Amino acid sequence: MLALSLGAAWLLLAPLSLWLLFRGRPLERAGAIVTLLLLEAGTIVMGRLTTPHATPDHTVVAHDVAPPASCPERAPTPRSARLGTSLVLTWAARRHECDTAEVAMRSQGRRLLVWLHTGHLAPAGGARRLAYTLPVHVKGHTAAVTVPLPKDAARVPVDGRNGRRIPPPRG
Repeated sequence: MLALSLGAAWLLLAPLSLWLLFRGRPLERAGAIVTLLLLEAGTIVMGRLTTPHATPDHTVVAHDVAPPASCPERAPTPRSARLGTSLVLTWAARRHECDTAEVAMRSQGRRLLVWLHTGHLAPAGGARRLAYTLPVHVKGHTAAVTVPLPKDAARVPVDGRNGRRIPPPRG
């Protein structure tokens, strides 16, 4: 009810005060200024008194729902590995291949153990490993990722999950 009264006062008194401010005598002008100041003060007090209810910082749901996966989580088996200043890993691409892949590497003698994961899986590999999140390039039915190699990296790429050597590309 107080808000309705304040709104009606603004609608009636504000135009009258403005008219008196420009057309009235000095005493009427002072009264118009005081009226406008009181209306503004009443609005500020009204705003402070009627604060909206605090919204909860979380939403309550009946059951937990996992966020939709943008791409399938998987650990693809590398099809080939090309060594140079970087390591280029390729694998068979699937429909809706992920935009990024996590590659973890660890040297073990002359072998370079490589773990490849797409999606939101954490790479495995134990202690003293390098892990990169890199963009995946898909061409036809083949996906590839280019991994920067440290200067002292081993030179025989091996799949870290099964211990098998990753062959060089054909051709």
